[in-house]
Amino acid sequence: VQLQASGGGLVQAGGSLRLSCAASGRIFSISALGWYRQTPGEQRAFVADLTDMNNTHYADSVRGRFTISRDSAETTVYLEMNSLKPEDTAVYYCAAGRAAVPTMVPAFWGQGTLVTVSS
Repeated sequence: VQLQASGGGLVQAGGSLRLSCAASGRIFSISALGWYRQTPGEQRAFVADLTDMNNTHYADSVRGRFTISRDSAETTVYLEMNSLKPEDTAVYYCAAGRAAVPTMVPAFWGQGTLVTVSS
């Protein structure tokens, strides 16, 4: 599975951004798509996921502000980010893998896309 992420950039606090991730290859082998983020010196952290059964999970820090969705072909996953805060600044990574509780088990990663939120 190959993942191509896009949509990062610089935004002011309170603003919005939408990230996209296009999946290709053996996508029939995955049951969840999601997003993680990482800041320097920190481990990659879960943000949100969407399963093939249309279940969603969100990190507490983004619930109510971020929305994960996918297109009708189920090959592109989006992360709509609203009310952005400086602490949302990170490199965001798209992931594909197995649906699980409480969050997906990633098996494939896209390249990161940088989101910078200025105060």
